[in-house]
Amino acid sequence: MNSSENFNTLPVTLLAGFLGSGKTTLLNYILKQNHGKRIAVIENEFGEIGVDSEFVIGADEDIFEMSNGCICCSIRGDLIETLNRLLERQQKFDYILIESTGLASSGPIAQAFLVEDEISKSLSLDGIITLVDAKHILNNLNEQEVVWEQIAFANVILLNKADLVTEPEMEKLEKQIRQINPTAKIHKTTNAVIGLDQILDIGGFDLKTAIETATFDTHHHGTDEAISSVSLSFPGHVDPDRLNLWLQMLLIQEGMNVFRAKGILNVEGSLERYIFQSVYMMFEGRFDKPWGSNSPLNKMVFIGQNLNSQRLEESLKNFATA
Repeated sequence: MNSSENFNTLPVTLLAGFLGSGKTTLLNYILKQNHGKRIAVIENEFGEIGVDSEFVIGADEDIFEMSNGCICCSIRGDLIETLNRLLERQQKFDYILIESTGLASSGPIAQAFLVEDEISKSLSLDGIITLVDAKHILNNLNEQEVVWEQIAFANVILLNKADLVTEPEMEKLEKQIRQINPTAKIHKTTNAVIGLDQILDIGGFDLKTAIETATFDTHHHGTDEAISSVSLSFPGHVDPDRLNLWLQMLLIQEGMNVFRAKGILNVEGSLERYIFQSVYMMFEGRFDKPWGSNSPLNKMVFIGQNLNSQRLEESLKNFATA
């Protein structure tokens, strides 16, 4: 799995969110600000963003150069072709920001960055930012499963249009978001205004950062059938290789589909804790640091669909514990 620890690669952030969540507003905000960064923004459908002509200083086919040094282009063909076309240009970028379509899950795009050698040699996935329409999200959650997935894969969630909801409504929404994704950072925004340091260069797929920012309180949030999260904490030893194999077999054997997982393991014969994360079938792990004065304890969080907390823990302990 690629990591932002590879400093020779260009960081990429994926921007997700259902229709009307405010992605276009955020992108226009980024393209117009004098933030000193040269950001390449890749649109799924260029016509949607409506870039103001006063900010465009040059155009080459469907690639537009902005007055603040940013580049905006639309996807022509598939994403990999567009990325290569962008990288072939003479300009040097600090960052690439990709907008995914409002009707797509972030998972497949994220996995492409982690498994495609053609991409991973020059680009690294830094984070997934999901915008949420705070006013209408509860209706969307009831009607569109993809909204659950967009939230489930996020490193950062922007509860946009915060000015349109009451404080009790926002509290209810935050609670429901946490049931789906207990590890993401949540920010309340109006007109999608957010400091770029909150959404860029966050190291969302850096293994150590992912573990340090995760919470591992034992719980199960959500119903079994919906997308939800399960956190486990228990003593004993876990074999990382068998854990990886167990994750791959889980859907077939138990019908539970784990989108993302991360955790700290106590490995037999080692005085160091073992940290891991996974996205779909991609697994990354390594020994981190000594347990020190802390009692060794396995701590894990799983986000996925059809998760049954009791069956998940029993299956894991039966297969992967030493």
